[in-house]
Amino acid sequence: MKLPFKVDLSGKVVAVTGAGGVICSEFARALAECGAKVALLDINGEAAKKVADEIGGNALALKCNCLDKSDLERAKEEINAAFGAVNFLINGAGGNNPKATTDNEYMTPDTKGIKDFFALEESGLKFVFDLNIITAFLATQVFAADMVKTGGNIINISSMNAFTPLTKIPAYSAAKAGISNFTEWLAVHFAPCGIRCNAIAPGFFVTNQNRGLLFNADGTPTARTGKILAATPMKKFGEISDLVGCLLWLADDSASGFVTGAVIPVDGGFSAYSGV
Repeated sequence: MKLPFKVDLSGKVVAVTGAGGVICSEFARALAECGAKVALLDINGEAAKKVADEIGGNALALKCNCLDKSDLERAKEEINAAFGAVNFLINGAGGNNPKATTDNEYMTPDTKGIKDFFALEESGLKFVFDLNIITAFLATQVFAADMVKTGGNIINISSMNAFTPLTKIPAYSAAKAGISNFTEWLAVHFAPCGIRCNAIAPGFFVTNQNRGLLFNADGTPTARTGKILAATPMKKFGEISDLVGCLLWLADDSASGFVTGAVIPVDGGFSAYSGV
């Protein structure tokens, strides 16, 4: 792959959760290209294996349920045996769920026939919170244990939803705000151990999870896409490659060694724009 710049990550052993997805698979490729040994964890083992096969010898694919601490511990044992102690973690597992998504942007007296706020399912909200926050909590518990004596680097995946919540997706917006807050808490808690913790907050990127919200079946943009681009000063969606430079900067201790507790938006100005 073509990188915006290269950093020396030899000696780094990275565990990436959600590594079968669009963003974190690209992160795994970039880190491996810079010399890191990368373990790709995903509940979709085939997706993780496909990426690991593309990377080659510096990669290990592991099917793993990141909501199951014992499964994470099993994965850690396999990583330790193959690559050594983990000193770099990317918490990328996450996502939304239709049961936690409203059909309407605004509540009106007549919502007959649509899924409004009152129709949201508790199970859907719990699933979204668990998928985003509990996975990051458990993975950090498991993998940061390797870093306490030697130092390390943790990068969480937040969202511009953490700055300003989007309509229709209350659980996902709240969960990502929680990730940003958790990032700051971890940065303070682990500072004496030499563990840095930061977050990348992507704006709008076209992924497998949101493609149906952004484009109609015939490929034309949805009305929501029009609103997104109108509120993005750069007037475009991001490319996954736009995130890689931020990742490599945070990954390089010599470049960002005094950066911890930061949540960095990569969003074309969306979180900075008031609409006026």
